[in-house]
Amino acid sequence: MFLSLDTSTLTMSLALVERGPDGVRAVEHLVVPPPVKQSEALPGVVGELLARHDTRLADLEGLVVGLGPGSFTGLRIGLATVKSLAYAAQLKVAGASSLAALALEGPEDVPLYCLAVARKDDLYLGAYVRRGGTVEALEPETAMSPQEVAVRMAAEPRAVALGPALVGYHAALVSHGVAAERLVAGHDFPSAVALARLARFPEEFSLQALFAMEPHYVRASEPERNPKFPPLPGPAPTARLKDD
Repeated sequence: MFLSLDTSTLTMSLALVERGPDGVRAVEHLVVPPPVKQSEALPGVVGELLARHDTRLADLEGLVVGLGPGSFTGLRIGLATVKSLAYAAQLKVAGASSLAALALEGPEDVPLYCLAVARKDDLYLGAYVRRGGTVEALEPETAMSPQEVAVRMAAEPRAVALGPALVGYHAALVSHGVAAERLVAGHDFPSAVALARLARFPEEFSLQALFAMEPHYVRASEPERNPKFPPLPGPAPTARLKDD
């Protein structure tokens, strides 16, 4: 049994899951929508979930966390919580892409453009294809404008879009020429259960690997983009950005 968590959007998804011969099964899946503050709710929700199933943190096989891309604040809250719990109980941790988790619940055998909000008029895009219980990345995750997403979809007529960005950008994508039937509704946040199905645990607990785990930010934060605050001298913080 293990605990899975995604805080890449304003809706927190938390699940207690168990792995068996038939794969991963949700014991209980919780969804905590806004306006609840994740930083305030998360510790209590985790404790209550474990208590309801008479499970201690030390009883778990490990922890799973969504690495984004998504809300910078949400990702930091989720990963900091998971790292703290893992350190305290010496638990293995597995991370997986939040956009890939969205793709795992999308239609099969077509290009899936999984979209999340990066900032105003800027969307994260992960291009995937789902085949059964696995997803394959078609290219590295990136960020682009709604108009650029529409151009990409025009170049790939089989592609459909899904994800939390459609809540606020459905009309904008349609106005840029994307047919409404190619926008798949109902995927407003990455599911912690889907995330758990993608996760692959390391062989053993490693303190170095735990501290080295970073979110998939994809793009620089607003303070990093501000020309009034140039980068500090020293090596560029490339670890903050997802590898291709």
